[in-house]
Amino acid sequence: MPRVSATKQSILAAALELGALHGISGTTMDEVSERAGVAKGSVYYNFASKDKLFEELLTAGVSSLSGTLRDARQSAGGFAGIEGMVTSMLALIADNRSLARLMAAEIFRTDRPWQESMGVLRREAISEFEAALAPLVPAATPPGSLPLMAAGMFGATLMAGLEWLIFSPETPLNEVSAAVLFTVSGGLTAPDAATSGP
Repeated sequence: MPRVSATKQSILAAALELGALHGISGTTMDEVSERAGVAKGSVYYNFASKDKLFEELLTAGVSSLSGTLRDARQSAGGFAGIEGMVTSMLALIADNRSLARLMAAEIFRTDRPWQESMGVLRREAISEFEAALAPLVPAATPPGSLPLMAAGMFGATLMAGLEWLIFSPETPLNEVSAAVLFTVSGGLTAPDAATSGP
């Protein structure tokens, strides 16, 4: 992975903070420049446009999420793998709140210039849930259901994580994870296993 300069890191951090507060449409390159403490020319030197800036920010975030989910899935089999994925995703959201808010607002949009690249990365993240779910679903499950189940688990975890951090931040991570797992685990495991938490 190429080394990111301190200036570029400052620009990305400023864009993330502003984007989480005001949305991408409500953020200007002038504001990013001011928040980062760099000349506007430096912003454009590193990113040709606001679209390119936020595309890099978002794609890096979703790529990191995919890696986190992959590591969790590979560390345990069966339902324990699902538990690990949900818990790891919630922990990542807690550690990167601004990015999680931005991703939640953007990941399902279809009118952005980065739609194609985000779509590929979103699919990678969801496919990790799909791979973990595949051995657990009944054989009679219709073929088209598995991708939707995986997308539902991904979306439920993302939105529950944001709900938790915004409205119930005092709730321990293991309780949030158990609540998500109980909600999405119908037919995969007994309720007492789903609520045991990590």
